[in-house]
Amino acid sequence: MVTTKSAVPTWGVVQMDCYPEKDNETDVVFTVHWNLTAVDGEYTGYSYGSVGVTFEAGSPFTPYADLTQDQVIGWVKEALGEEQVASLEASVLAQIETQKNPPVVAPPLPWVA
Repeated sequence: MVTTKSAVPTWGVVQMDCYPEKDNETDVVFTVHWNLTAVDGEYTGYSYGSVGVTFEAGSPFTPYADLTQDQVIGWVKEALGEEQVASLEASVLAQIETQKNPPVVAPPLPWVA
C-alpha cells in the first residue's frame, strides 16, 4: 500500500454545548463536537465525534468569547488520549488510501456491451 504523504489530518470544532451558568461562570462548555479531515486531491478521509469536557470550580476559566479553536482542539485531544488521536488520524489517511487503491472492485461484466 502506498502511504499518503500529501494529506495532513486537520482537526476542527463543529459545535460546543454549554451550561448557561455553572459555578458562577457563564457559557461553560461541557461537550465539544469535532471533526477530522484529510484531503489528498480528489480523495477525502473524514471522522466526526464528540467528547465531554469538565470545568472544575476554581480552576482557570476562559470566557466562551475568548476561546480559540486551538485551545478547544487541545481539550478534545486530551480527552481522547494520544493513542485514540493517533488511531483517528491514521484512519482518515487509510480512508484515502482505500479510495486510491480499492481492495475490492466490480468491473463490468465481460459479456455486456
